[in-house]
Amino acid sequence: MKYLLNLSGIFLFLIFFSCSKEEKRVFDGTVTISGTLLNYPEGKVELSQFVNESLESVSMIDVKNSGKFEYELNLEGPGFYELKLMDEKIVKLALYDENVQVNYDFNDENSLKVEGSEDSQNLQKIESLMAAYQESINGLNDAYFEAMSKRDQEAIKSIQNQAMEMEAAHGKLIKETLEGMKGSFASLAAISMLDLKNEFMFVDQMVSDLNQKYPNTKMIQTLANQLDDMRALSIGQIAPEISLPDPQGNLVNLSDLRGKYVLIDFWAAWCRPCRQENPNVVRLYNEYNEKGFEVFGVSLDRTKEAWVKAIEEDQLTWTQVSDLKYFNSAAAALYQINAIPATYMLDPEGRIIAKDLRGSSLENKLKEIFN
Repeated sequence: MKYLLNLSGIFLFLIFFSCSKEEKRVFDGTVTISGTLLNYPEGKVELSQFVNESLESVSMIDVKNSGKFEYELNLEGPGFYELKLMDEKIVKLALYDENVQVNYDFNDENSLKVEGSEDSQNLQKIESLMAAYQESINGLNDAYFEAMSKRDQEAIKSIQNQAMEMEAAHGKLIKETLEGMKGSFASLAAISMLDLKNEFMFVDQMVSDLNQKYPNTKMIQTLANQLDDMRALSIGQIAPEISLPDPQGNLVNLSDLRGKYVLIDFWAAWCRPCRQENPNVVRLYNEYNEKGFEVFGVSLDRTKEAWVKAIEEDQLTWTQVSDLKYFNSAAAALYQINAIPATYMLDPEGRIIAKDLRGSSLENKLKEIFN
């Protein structure tokens, strides 16, 4: 389930880069990490840095009997770090040209204070939002699996709708939060929380501003290049061509359907949410096909047997193609598909007019087009 099951990686901090701030102290390549840990029985804390999607230990920092600690960190550029305290207590930090103070009383779990570094304070805000969202999603996950075990289709659909509403509300909150911390590299930690397909313009502007503020920054430029690739999939652009074999082995082109409104539907036999959505697409296809609506199904299956069996079971009568390469499919790479179901709606000229339509949103879009 796209909205419920693929959120465990939500806390990844993957972007590290070199930059300079417009307003800053004279930066000598070092920052001081200090603070007081009251009622802390351990003698050390561990400082680690996120590098290339992994965590690398930087140093073990001594904590005095008074609870005070201090460490001078040499930096080549800004990055994301964490302090690991006892009992797996983690404090995330975004560091570059500002010293940071971390104060915490182990007898009061709500006493954590991160001060001095504006970027680290912004990161704490982002992490707080992420934690609250994850807690809510975990609750829905429990309800979802219970409904699945009981085969309660009504409950499953209700939970899916709740998840979609929750994701939309959270995305709005994240966007509002990021608008309040423009120019902070900590804001990049929240990019994974946004739906880049629907918030492309916002993220593109944010990265553009950062690129201007911090020129010649390798990782920002890399992200900007990734957004350039996504630009080809933005609303109003001609959808990239897909040429793949159908179940009979005949090569079929997406462009063969020009002149009609086309829903590109990325799905798979093994994808339960996809299979649950198929009856809705079948119903709408039967209602609007004669009016000029077509579906171009792109399967991310691994075996032809499973693919063809699902087509027959779900009574999918529209065009179906696949190279049977799972997420390594050429079409999945071209359309940057990393979760399914995923859809693109095209107008008769082949331009993208909507994304990720399903359920009531797909039905409403078709009513808007044809009625």
